[in-house]
Amino acid sequence: MKLTGNILNIKNKRDDRNAGIAIEVDKIEYVTYKKDGKYFQPFNLEVELEKPLVITGDQLARKPEKHLQEGEYDFDVYDKEDGEYVLNENRFLSVLLVYDEFEQEHVLSSVEYTVTISNEEFKVLKEEQHKLRQSRKGLGKKKK
Repeated sequence: MKLTGNILNIKNKRDDRNAGIAIEVDKIEYVTYKKDGKYFQPFNLEVELEKPLVITGDQLARKPEKHLQEGEYDFDVYDKEDGEYVLNENRFLSVLLVYDEFEQEHVLSSVEYTVTISNEEFKVLKEEQHKLRQSRKGLGKKKK
């Protein structure tokens, strides 16, 4: 996780002028909801990325603050489609900034990037991640 630029410059509306701000995400949390009896239960899967995903500030708009901890900021994420920015209701970014007294600046403490997907996509992704982990385990074994 890495932050370039001042993420606090991003306001409640998406703005092209924030393109110089970039945040590198090294982990994505995928979420789906399955019905368990009467209620829908959330299921999640965290995926570590080999190459960080870069989200630029022109793709973000700050959500109105509602009972967030100090230094915590939530953002709506926009996708660029055919030159137009479209709000993606299934993507969500949350960052936690801590103020460093010595450096007199805000420092990125944590990043949560969440993507809501369908049950079918979740099953496929979970199987792919399981196979990937199994193949990595197999690399460490010695052949006789």
